[in-house]
Amino acid sequence: MKEALYITRTTRNNFIKVVDSLKLDKICEVPKGFNNNIIWNFGHVVATQNLIVYKLSSLPFTIDESFIDRYRKGTKPEPLQNAADELSLIKEYAFSTLEQLEKDIAQNKFKTFIPYETSFNIKLTSASEAINFNNVHEGLHLGYAMAIRKALG
Repeated sequence: MKEALYITRTTRNNFIKVVDSLKLDKICEVPKGFNNNIIWNFGHVVATQNLIVYKLSSLPFTIDESFIDRYRKGTKPEPLQNAADELSLIKEYAFSTLEQLEKDIAQNKFKTFIPYETSFNIKLTSASEAINFNNVHEGLHLGYAMAIRKALG
């Protein structure tokens, strides 16, 4: 599991590099041909990790549920009242959620799991499978963020 979490951490560090390479207004812009923006993709991966690992394991979220509701599957970017604060929160959650996940794995908290079929047609049957799949999901959204950055010029 250490290897999987190393990949997650590396992907999130790469997300930080993408958001830090642009001005705040650009990470909030939805370019022509896209349905979302960079900040939404970053928030979405953090929210999704909590949904597929914690909710499907019948455990409480490790972050505020209103955050998850803003970025869960099926949502779209909403105008942000304070984009700087939102980005700061996403960056904080990006790593606090990983630290908590490491602690929860060490404490063997993941005992049950509600099977779930992803939009990739992959059936998840355990928290460890969800953690591994999460890396595929995060890589996909990092790719979207990089494509959006390129589209922004």
